[in-house]
Amino acid sequence: MSAILGIDIGGTFTDAFLGDDQGNITTAKVPSTPPDFAEGFLNAVDEIGRKLGRSREATLSDVDYICHGTTAALNALVTGNVSRVGLLTTKGHRDSIYIMNVEGRYAGLGPEEIQNVAATRKPPPLLPKRMVKEITERVDYQGNVVVRLDEDKARVAIRELLEDGVAAIAVSLLWSFVNPEHEIRLRKIIEEESPGTYICLSSDLSPKIREYERTVTTVMNAQVGPTLRDYLAPLTEELELRGLNGALLVMQGSGGTVSAQDAPAQAITTIGSVLTGGVVGARNLGRKLGHRNIITSDIGGTTFLVGLVVDGEPVYSSSTTLNQFTVSTPMVNVTSIGSGGGAIAWLDAGGNLRVGPRSAGARPGPACFGQDGVEPTVTDANLVLGILDPKTFAEGTKRLDVDRARKALETRIGAPLGLDAEQAAAAVFEIQNAQTADLLRRVVVGQGHDPRDFVLYAFGGGGPAHCFAYGADLGIKEIYIPLGDANAFSAYGLTTSDVVLSAELSNPATYPFDAARVERQFAELEAGLTARLEAQGVSFTSIGMRRQLDIRYTAQMFEVPTPVGSGPLTDADMDTVISDFEHTYEQMFGRGTGHADAGFQLINHRVFGIGSTAFTPELPIAPKAESEDARVALSGTRRVFLDSRRGWEVTAIYDYARLTHGHRLEGPAIVEAGTTTVVVPRDASAQVDSLRNIILHLDDRRP
Repeated sequence: MSAILGIDIGGTFTDAFLGDDQGNITTAKVPSTPPDFAEGFLNAVDEIGRKLGRSREATLSDVDYICHGTTAALNALVTGNVSRVGLLTTKGHRDSIYIMNVEGRYAGLGPEEIQNVAATRKPPPLLPKRMVKEITERVDYQGNVVVRLDEDKARVAIRELLEDGVAAIAVSLLWSFVNPEHEIRLRKIIEEESPGTYICLSSDLSPKIREYERTVTTVMNAQVGPTLRDYLAPLTEELELRGLNGALLVMQGSGGTVSAQDAPAQAITTIGSVLTGGVVGARNLGRKLGHRNIITSDIGGTTFLVGLVVDGEPVYSSSTTLNQFTVSTPMVNVTSIGSGGGAIAWLDAGGNLRVGPRSAGARPGPACFGQDGVEPTVTDANLVLGILDPKTFAEGTKRLDVDRARKALETRIGAPLGLDAEQAAAAVFEIQNAQTADLLRRVVVGQGHDPRDFVLYAFGGGGPAHCFAYGADLGIKEIYIPLGDANAFSAYGLTTSDVVLSAELSNPATYPFDAARVERQFAELEAGLTARLEAQGVSFTSIGMRRQLDIRYTAQMFEVPTPVGSGPLTDADMDTVISDFEHTYEQMFGRGTGHADAGFQLINHRVFGIGSTAFTPELPIAPKAESEDARVALSGTRRVFLDSRRGWEVTAIYDYARLTHGHRLEGPAIVEAGTTTVVVPRDASAQVDSLRNIILHLDDRRP
């Protein structure tokens, strides 16, 4: 028997999804365990085994490989708990990462923040200046060595960094992406001086134009590489001791996995790993359901995440921004705000109610968790409003304390505003819905898409409870809530992902592009990816390549990633690429915004190497109900507050375990599914499809 296990670690809960080639599915949700997230990982394995009536060892022995979404690298960068790093750079360029090309003042900020110029500030520097050593060497833009590497002075600089206690050394030299000779030699010298020191070369990690972004990416990778290595190495060893014969794979922000052995060398690619599982899962579920354009929305314990699938594939970005630093590595484009179930409600200096971005996390957690948390959260508000049942939350593994939730809301929010606990909870609920709707609108409309061309998927612990509100705000009439055997949806997404590696190279050119030259660059990248894929420790049914060129209008500063067909390429193919670029550009920025008279420039070549695995878990088809009447699953009623215009309403409560294909129900209703709670408001209806997903219709019409 073959089986795949997906484990997704969030800030509050850890989800697990096990699927085998016999069509059997088992899911689990356990609390995350910061700071030792590996404990929560193993607890999730134990919970899967408990549900199967098997030991951890017996459970792992049947697993071909584990796909893991981890927060290790992201948490280290967000909290500043990173390794001590030294940087080697070309003489005269030490200050590049401090000057930041000015973009440090605005990277990652919204329009209103950028316009408030007096208030913008650069982020704290990545490392103190004494940790940056200038190296005598120089390569020109054509790759010619202008000044030979002074190895004696380089050894002195490296020894100074080692004496200063660095755990890692980043190397980013000028034009090294054209000729990496000096970076490669510096790695040899570092290995001679200090075997075992973590080393990151910009020419390996991000061989692309733009010195500042390339250097930042290299430094940040060096900061988290040792952290990820120190997390994955003992975890891999423990899993092998407990019977895992297959590989441990780590999800990357690019939407594919990489082996645990390979991941630390490119640790920065994993910072979006816990954000992308849901998008990949939506793409694959969408293929089964016939959905090519999907808005994904995920409310977890800490964040609200929004991503897009367009024409059957996730939308990617060639870079991302973290703490106002630009990370130059391809990522699935997922936007997040701190508006999860653990988002803390608070009053600002003006007495205005805010929700998030601070989160109570798994520890101490919301006040209702009874773990010393005293600040009110979205989860506390949902509990007081009757949306959550204190006895069935998280499959009954955590009993919620309504009195503690009421006290936190009344003390911290209600009393200062002259509200009782229920009114305070209602206010938190409304603000949560408003800010999630705002992000959804910004992502979909802001990227040039019409929401009417998309179907909305809502998942995570809190997504199904709030999606009726943020979906209606965007004018969406139909929402898919993936439950059934994919209720741990992000973990399900991990098990359906391929192994995906990426490679990039800058080789600027002006249109008309030389098709043979472009083909040679792609062939070089593809050869390297093929070798890396073969070293992943996983058997593939096939290996494929997906090509992109980053193109811009002449004199612009930024590029648009544009797909390229497989080779051999011709001049006609290059013309097609230009047409595709202009179409994408106008879709993003509006009709008439293109300016072909300026000419076109090719900046970067990019290839994704995709290793398709032997099988992906198949979701079973549910038996058809004898009748549409869902009253067979009715477990009772309770007072619930969903709308300030209607107030409290007696609401039907349904047990999801007793619902099957074909059942329909009318709002107001709540469906309790163990790992989540689905809200069906008044004037809405819901039906259960063949995979036991709940389809929410936000009006009284039915298909």
